[in-house]
Amino acid sequence: MTRIGIKRVYEAAEKTDGCRVLVDKFWPRGVRKSALQYDLWARQLAPSDDLRRWYHADPAARWEEFCRRYTFELRHSAAVYDFVRQLAGVKSLTLLYASRNAAQNHALVLQEFLGQALRRLTTA
Repeated sequence: MTRIGIKRVYEAAEKTDGCRVLVDKFWPRGVRKSALQYDLWARQLAPSDDLRRWYHADPAARWEEFCRRYTFELRHSAAVYDFVRQLAGVKSLTLLYASRNAAQNHALVLQEFLGQALRRLTTA
């Protein structure tokens, strides 16, 4: 079973992170590409531009609806299922995000979605 964690890109890498995947659409501000320890930049897993803009207009009020809409996007994305199949042998995965809000960000939704998808894959 794959362990899926999340971490801000500004936090130090640890050996327990395993495969480190940046899941933001844009490169994080103030971080040089040579300075970030990551294995893959999976921008195709980030929310669509329209959804991201809509959510950022009023994050506090739109969080629950954002989760619903983003999960819908993930559920209908071939790229997500390709990514899940690639994770089959990975023991530890860390999703990297830049948001300052650790309690409400797309990486949390993605973590939950990927966990469910991997469980379905291993029981199928």
